[in-house]
Amino acid sequence: MNSDAETSARRTYSYLGPAGTFTEAALAQVPEARGQNWHTVNNVPEALADVVDGRSDAAMIAIENSVDGGVSTTQDALATIPGLRIIGEYLVPVQFVLVARPGTSLADVHTIAAHPVAYAQCLDWLGAHVPSHAHLPASSNVAAAVEMLDGTTQVDAAIAPPGIVEHHHLELLGENIGDNPNAVTRFVLVGRTVAPPAPTGADKTSLIVELPVDRPGALLDMLEQFATRGINLSLLASRPIGDALGRYRFVVDADGHVLDERMADALLGLRRFSPKVVFLGSYPRADRAIVHYPDRYADEVFVEARDWLRALISGEPEA
Repeated sequence: MNSDAETSARRTYSYLGPAGTFTEAALAQVPEARGQNWHTVNNVPEALADVVDGRSDAAMIAIENSVDGGVSTTQDALATIPGLRIIGEYLVPVQFVLVARPGTSLADVHTIAAHPVAYAQCLDWLGAHVPSHAHLPASSNVAAAVEMLDGTTQVDAAIAPPGIVEHHHLELLGENIGDNPNAVTRFVLVGRTVAPPAPTGADKTSLIVELPVDRPGALLDMLEQFATRGINLSLLASRPIGDALGRYRFVVDADGHVLDERMADALLGLRRFSPKVVFLGSYPRADRAIVHYPDRYADEVFVEARDWLRALISGEPEA
């Protein structure tokens, strides 16, 4: 049995529960989280509040899906809650199962509970196997299945992650029911503000950038900060700021690390250009793919250019 001192020394990680969710599967990929305290929450703002208020050391949250794009709740929370840093990213293949109370058959299914995003990804299978069903929207697939099991909600079946059968005694009515077998959800581990880890060569930098004014070419001006420094963008998504129509912030994932000279130079350009730049973090890519770029954007090229300018200003003779 662990002592109170041992328990208090363990780190705490918040994640969207209950047990069996895709978020739990993402957290299971974090080596330093194994054997630590895992705390379930009901939504993304609650998970991030745990981190900000010190109840958790980090939180695992979904930020992007290969089918549905960015997770707007996460993007908006990261844009508006200060003091957070992304410290890692993890990819989880997304597949679904159809589950019901023990003894249920497909012929018995007339109502199905599921999160709207999950439901939309299973329409082909559902249309072929239970064409006359009705959909009951749910905030959580796993929670919907648990509520079905304990009788809290009167539905016949629920769409859920495959991991749910490891935690609950359920009738498995269908496996791999997702329409896209290659669907993947990207999760990020978020902690409090810390210095970024050293570059690995396979890194990603996440930012949120606001445009200074709504005018022709404003977005191009922002994108040029990256293009003129040879930086590829793997994500560019717009989200309304909310204070007026036509006002948007942009969620950006850029290949590279803030300690790379070209990335640092781009951030300086953004800072001069944008009224608000939120640095969300530089961290290793989940796929560990090395970032390649043309030689003219190598670190030493930026260093040489600065040394050249410094020599001009100091009056040194040109070599």
